[in-house]
Amino acid sequence: MTYLNRAMQSASALVLALGLGLPAQADGYRVETLVPGSAFHGVHGLGVDAAGHLFAGSVVGQTLYRVDRDSGAVSVEIPAPQGMADDLAFAPDGTMAWTAFLLGDIYARGADGAVTQLASGLPGINSLAYRDDGRLFATQVFLGDALYEVDPTGRAPARKIMEGMGGLNGFQFGPDGKLYGPLWFKGQVVRVDVETAEIEVIADGFKVPAAVNLDSKGNIWVVDTAQGHLVRVSPDGQRKEIFAHLSTSLDNLAIDAEDHIFVSNMADNGIQQIDPQSGAVRQLVKGALSMPGGLALVSDGGRDTLYVADGFAYRSVDTASGAVTDLARMQADHLEYPFSARANADHVLLSSWFTGTVQVMDRHSGHSLRLLHGFAAPQDALELADGSLLVTELAKGTLTRVTGAEGDTREVVAEGLVLPVGMVPDGQEAVFLTEAGTGTLSRIALADGAKTVIASGLQGPEGLDRAPDGRLVLAEVGTGRVLAIDPAGGEVAVLAEGLPIGMTAAAGMPPTYIPTGVAVGQDGSVYVSADIENAIYRLVPQ
Repeated sequence: MTYLNRAMQSASALVLALGLGLPAQADGYRVETLVPGSAFHGVHGLGVDAAGHLFAGSVVGQTLYRVDRDSGAVSVEIPAPQGMADDLAFAPDGTMAWTAFLLGDIYARGADGAVTQLASGLPGINSLAYRDDGRLFATQVFLGDALYEVDPTGRAPARKIMEGMGGLNGFQFGPDGKLYGPLWFKGQVVRVDVETAEIEVIADGFKVPAAVNLDSKGNIWVVDTAQGHLVRVSPDGQRKEIFAHLSTSLDNLAIDAEDHIFVSNMADNGIQQIDPQSGAVRQLVKGALSMPGGLALVSDGGRDTLYVADGFAYRSVDTASGAVTDLARMQADHLEYPFSARANADHVLLSSWFTGTVQVMDRHSGHSLRLLHGFAAPQDALELADGSLLVTELAKGTLTRVTGAEGDTREVVAEGLVLPVGMVPDGQEAVFLTEAGTGTLSRIALADGAKTVIASGLQGPEGLDRAPDGRLVLAEVGTGRVLAIDPAGGEVAVLAEGLPIGMTAAAGMPPTYIPTGVAVGQDGSVYVSADIENAIYRLVPQ
């Protein structure tokens, strides 16, 4: 794993060295942008400081950003890895604190600019807020369910106040010194007395309330991520109205001193500003994709369609126009944080190492047909003609065959693999497979698991597909290249180099993180997801 992280870092350095412009082409391929990139890698926590500056956090991107409220320009405020921020808050003295969800850490930056770790060992630490007296409180959500008081100096360990609330997510203290927030799993907005650990329900009937903030008049503002609603609740909780209809996959909100409302959207990589009087919505930032990983391509009547595992969404891309279509979005639809995609005529298979799931989607209706749990960091999955599935399990180092109506019969086809990532079938008898840990491309026979190495010495091979001419095309993230390899003789050709691929993984996460996807069209065009830029490139044969 250490080896591959170094390889990924070298890819990032290569991109920076190249500066602006498209990656270099080779072997007669022209590189062009099919879907342009965007800021963030899923945008989460929002905060406005006393001077009116807007800040936004990204967990997967491990970065805390500043957003210009006039132009929408985004700049890095705290870089990776310390900048990972699921939520952020400002103390009365101007100190900014934030939660590193995947790391279980809480950080703060004081007036002197120094960053201090306030707490650690709290997996799923999610939301936080300062009280007017400077006391700091934070909650675990999803990977835990507890409320803590955090020492704002970082000298004492966090003190657990209560647990089992039901997912107390983005919250704020009111003028009464009590905490106002949503219970994600109960559809309620509550008021919490942090001294007595008592919870009072203010309003209910929400589908998935994600965040709560108060304005200067005491109104309670709520974002419902599953319905895409911004809801205003009266201070007494008696009146509730949908104030604005937004897109689903909302995450957080912030309100400034003039009661301007800012809302973040994970799937859109977007931030919107809502006028508290008219309800007018202004888009500050938005991306076409959130964090594209695996790609799958299907041709219908000569028309190629890309299917994208986009982290917070499942999307398709028209390769002729580059138009992106939402097929499912996190929180609103039956979807499990997709990182990899593989398709055939009828189905699209989405894999998520984060949730340990493989999901089978109907390619025509977009409906989820099967959701299989219990895999060890699945990186890719494909369907054979007999309906069985093959899954690469990174954490186990195995290629696993899945059968049975419920997908509960699982047989190891091959083991001892080191960070297996992408695969493509070789008929019904074998698969070609990349191992990022050993830098190999191999053929594995399904009958006995026999492994034949086709190419070795690769630096972080990930996404894989087969071209019409029979060559295997893969992304080599350690060098930022796309390679075509002859499966018979092992000859290697470079199709493009200098690609912005190979984002460095957060500590403790799979080194492949957002796996780079590769798909090849009927005309030999190669499509590559660029995780660093949230873009999709097309390599066109000349």
